[in-house]
Amino acid sequence: MAKRKFIPYNPKLKEYARELRNNSTQAEIFLWIKLKGKQMYGYDFHRQKPIDNYILDFFCQELMLAIEVDGYSHQFLEIYNKDTIKEKRMNELGVSVLRFTDDQVSKDMQNVIKTIEFFIEEFEKHTPNPSQEGS
Repeated sequence: MAKRKFIPYNPKLKEYARELRNNSTQAEIFLWIKLKGKQMYGYDFHRQKPIDNYILDFFCQELMLAIEVDGYSHQFLEIYNKDTIKEKRMNELGVSVLRFTDDQVSKDMQNVIKTIEFFIEEFEKHTPNPSQEGS
């Protein structure tokens, strides 16, 4: 079995992440319903996951995939710049980021899911399956 890559996190963010989980936006709840319980091709997603000095809306360690759901406030330059810095840091850690707006999740869930499925399919094409190595 392949070892999971260790990803650092700031333990001080655990309590805040719990608060965010308990106060999710409607769009986050809608997407969580589709991701939880390994419904997405059997991959285990977590919500409001502390990684490094950030909290990711959704994260799958096996895929090294973060999914961010951006509300209205993310249109403003200051928050947009913070999102850009956060995404750059995730990429440095080997984490890919898919970003959707609240409206996309609420009004076009089918295409949001298709985008996530496409990412997973591409990941599986280019990532050796440990259970099939050496066969």
